[in-house]
Amino acid sequence: MPPISFTVNGKRETVDVAPDTPLLWVLRDTLGLTGTKFGCGIAQCGACTVHLDGTATRTCVLPVSAVANKRVTTMEGLSKNRAHAVQRAWIAEDVPQCGYCQSGQIMAAAALLAKKPHPTDADIDAAMTNICRCGTYQRIRAAIHRAAQGA
Repeated sequence: MPPISFTVNGKRETVDVAPDTPLLWVLRDTLGLTGTKFGCGIAQCGACTVHLDGTATRTCVLPVSAVANKRVTTMEGLSKNRAHAVQRAWIAEDVPQCGYCQSGQIMAAAALLAKKPHPTDADIDAAMTNICRCGTYQRIRAAIHRAAQGA
């Protein structure tokens, strides 16, 4: 098995793992990027969401071989100092309760805003399929609207 190379948060990485290893575990265990969380393991909850070539993608079932020569952005790569508009809006709207799903929520929201800079409630509802156990969906929506305004 040849090593697999891809770009993570702007840095070229090469990993020597089984090609069917889920990207989530490569990010967390091999590369030490623990901002991406394990939730359900079946790509339903969204805690493991990252950007793959700019698209929100769930990593718990995505084999690392699928990202060869692609760009991956994790929570750590979104902003080094919480300067991204979504991160600022999340803080301003006091979105997290337990916080477990928040990195995946933020990554999904950032991908949405990159594609639709001024989403409607319907756009947000359609794009934000991540699950929040604490039910902070109204605050998530408010934060996305705030981020769209440049908060």
